[in-house]
Amino acid sequence: MSERIYYTKPSITDLEVEYATDAAKNGWGDHCYEYISRFENGFKKHLGVKYAIATSSCTGALHMGMAALGIAPGDEVIMADTNWIATASPIVQLGATPVFVDVLPDSWCLDPVRVEAAITPRTKAIVAVHLYGNVCDMDALLKIGLKHGIPVIEDAAEAIGSQYHGKRAGSMGAFGAFSFHGTKTITTGEGGMFVTNDPELYEKVLTLSNHGRARSQSKQFWPDMVGFKYKMSNIQAAIGCAQIERVEDLIQGKRRVFEAYVANLAGLPLTMNPEPEGVINGFWMPSIVVDRSASFDREVLLRELREDGIDGRVFFWPLSSLSMFESKPENINSYAIPEMALNLPSYHDLSSEDVVRVSMHIRKSLTAVAC
Repeated sequence: MSERIYYTKPSITDLEVEYATDAAKNGWGDHCYEYISRFENGFKKHLGVKYAIATSSCTGALHMGMAALGIAPGDEVIMADTNWIATASPIVQLGATPVFVDVLPDSWCLDPVRVEAAITPRTKAIVAVHLYGNVCDMDALLKIGLKHGIPVIEDAAEAIGSQYHGKRAGSMGAFGAFSFHGTKTITTGEGGMFVTNDPELYEKVLTLSNHGRARSQSKQFWPDMVGFKYKMSNIQAAIGCAQIERVEDLIQGKRRVFEAYVANLAGLPLTMNPEPEGVINGFWMPSIVVDRSASFDREVLLRELREDGIDGRVFFWPLSSLSMFESKPENINSYAIPEMALNLPSYHDLSSEDVVRVSMHIRKSLTAVAC
């Protein structure tokens, strides 16, 4: 059997091992936050933002940011139906209601027209999720937010390397949240980052992130409010420091893999992650959406990939199709796209030969159907 092709895995070099080892040996006592501060500084420099707080997960960053914005029971937060549940969970945990709207058929991201139509007096925020590295129409969403006095939050968990008209994904909204899970373009194993340009919001989240203890509080063990414990460890941050030093190479690795897929899948009845004018896509997860005019059995293709030792991954289900939420089949694109879609293996050092091997299965599947 051929060597297994994972759907994703991190790029870990001697630099990550060196920094993590140093943190394990020496990152204690007075040095226990050194790599955390270094990682935060490196990340905000890369992103072009004023403030950054390293967190234990992107979900934690979203939770604290939403709490700092005052999202509470009775509020509504608009987000795309096509998403992973991690974006909706903090909304529910704060007692608010996620309002799922449909996605655009080309970017698979939030439809601004549907967003504006969903606004009510209870709407407290809009969450723009840059799905699979694809970038939301931020001009339209920010304009809607400004018009109605509603903050736009960027869930950029999957969008390291993505840019919108010269601005990096995650840097444009009231705040941005990133993931450094082991599957992401840069990783700390588990972990995330809260970023913002708003000094007041930054101070609120900084306080919330440390059990509610404000950094201006001189009284020892005296919290100013009930907060959270979503801190990243110093050892994780050490790995992150190495990753952020290599970030441009890691982004280019993702782009190389995507471009190889495009070349190998040319001529087939499918579309892949878009990169419209003015946008740079970080291509975290190359995905195919087969034309509806073509017969396509996703499960058959997944089985054939598995039999050849290749990991494929299904597209995100519409969140409103899950049992804990109210069904919204009127979100036509969110319900129709997954059955015609597949996430393809993608990691920084995926070889050209491996891309060909994956692509041959897709080409065979669609050619067989055409015949």
